[in-house]
Amino acid sequence: MKERIPYTPFRPQDPDQFQGHPMPLSVPEGLRLELSRAKLLDGKEAEFEKWMNMLHDRYDECVETLPAERAVFEATFRHTEADGSVWMYHFSLMGETGGGLDTSNPVDAEHEAYARRTKERGWEDLTPKFMLAPSHIRAVMHHWGETGTV
Repeated sequence: MKERIPYTPFRPQDPDQFQGHPMPLSVPEGLRLELSRAKLLDGKEAEFEKWMNMLHDRYDECVETLPAERAVFEATFRHTEADGSVWMYHFSLMGETGGGLDTSNPVDAEHEAYARRTKERGWEDLTPKFMLAPSHIRAVMHHWGETGTV
């Protein structure tokens, strides 16, 4: 008998109702630690790879967007569940006063277009519980998150 593989549902938060998770005490005040995931659209794995390659190819342009977003760091991962569904995970630390994507910026506009073509709409947000960094790094992260400057 063949083993049944459970289905992994996608339950994105409603962006109009979800205000984010409370931050644990280990996250400096004024910063948001987020780990979000979204299911890739079926058959869009190659498009996802093109998306990530575009970001690599335009890395310097991406870095230039960080001050306005107050993004301290961002990282994206790909994962295949046991049921064969493919997911992207996005990990970030950012200042609460930062803006999101600015689609008047060409690299952000292309980034958003890839998202629309490649993944299900919305995100599931995991609950942050702990962050660890040396105090001198925490101070720099906090300053960048508040000001977008060194």
